[in-house]
Amino acid sequence: MKYPQAFISLSHRNFRLFWTGQFISLIGTWMQTVAQGWLVLQLTNSAFLLGTVNAIGSLPVLLFALPGGVIADRVNKRRILLFTQIVAMILAFILAALTHLHNAGVMVLKVWYVVAIAAVGGTVFALDGPARQSFFIELVGKKDLLNAIALNSTIFNGARIMGPALAGILIGVIGTAGCFFLNGLSFVAVIIGLLMIRTDVPAVKRSDSPWDDMKQGLKYVWNHKTVRALILIVALFSIFGMPYVVLMPIFARDILQKGASGLGFLMAATGLGALAGSLTLAAFSQIQRKGTLVFWAGIVFSLATLAFAFSRNYILSLAILPLVGLSMVSQVATVNTMIQSTVSDQMRGRVMGVFTMMFMGMMPFGSFIAGSIAARWGAPFALQLGAVICFCATVAIYRLVPDLWQM
Repeated sequence: MKYPQAFISLSHRNFRLFWTGQFISLIGTWMQTVAQGWLVLQLTNSAFLLGTVNAIGSLPVLLFALPGGVIADRVNKRRILLFTQIVAMILAFILAALTHLHNAGVMVLKVWYVVAIAAVGGTVFALDGPARQSFFIELVGKKDLLNAIALNSTIFNGARIMGPALAGILIGVIGTAGCFFLNGLSFVAVIIGLLMIRTDVPAVKRSDSPWDDMKQGLKYVWNHKTVRALILIVALFSIFGMPYVVLMPIFARDILQKGASGLGFLMAATGLGALAGSLTLAAFSQIQRKGTLVFWAGIVFSLATLAFAFSRNYILSLAILPLVGLSMVSQVATVNTMIQSTVSDQMRGRVMGVFTMMFMGMMPFGSFIAGSIAARWGAPFALQLGAVICFCATVAIYRLVPDLWQM
């Protein structure tokens, strides 16, 4: 079967198996994310504890992504992913069982149970992330790598739209316990896909010490000028750009005065833009000057975020947000591809561990900074300041590292 350019990586059997299983699993993951937030609010009626559970789920990525990268370079990546998916499935079933027993009056579900499960889940993701990111090239090769990463972003953003919508319906029908159980079942699809995948495992040169491996990975990133610059871009945008998601409820309720339903549409507008960006990137995945795309994606994101921060019109805000989602996905997916195409096979897992740490692990810091600024000077100013920093950082990094234009 001949696939169009936008879906060319699906011509690889291994990626097709992985991609299909992932799509089903990600819908379940987003369902659990919404249901877990609802459960925490039911148990505590505390916005602070809701944020705390989310932060604890993210913190292990900062702490363990680097060791996760070392493991990805030392162990068969398919086996790592099988392990992480099985553990994540077990955690979902445990949360489903605990919630069901609580609802049945058999036991009292303490919020720290949910916190503990979130912490273990975050640790699993810290191991999963570097292995997953560096696994794509084994599935499709360098030529179709950007297309594969873009298509993976497509299902992520598609699931981000479908999962919460399904959760909103199903919570009222089967409850939060039912949503957790369905998420557990959804992992079966990706586990079956991984079991069916057959790849040639690249030879790995292992040192005696994992600690030495980790130091080598950090030293490699630091000494490689363009890789260092690309990871710095990801870190700065994660800290100063991504908090727009955290501040969105304030804009919906206080700035645009549209309440919870308005928040849903604002988030959907961002998700649709991200989905469109993923599909566009997949269609033009053979683009040569990827560095130019990263630059302009950063500029568009900064200007669109700045425009949203100044907007006081709901319709205008809805029109701006797709640009925010589109440009963010285009930037992150392209940076991911550029890094993986540059580094050696022996270093890929460790470098992607640094990438995962800087992208996902820095978000809680960005949320804390943005929240603190918003509490003192207002959410619009916090977003405006972040957008200006992202704009200036993009221009400065490309002036300091002109080689990025040629990548």
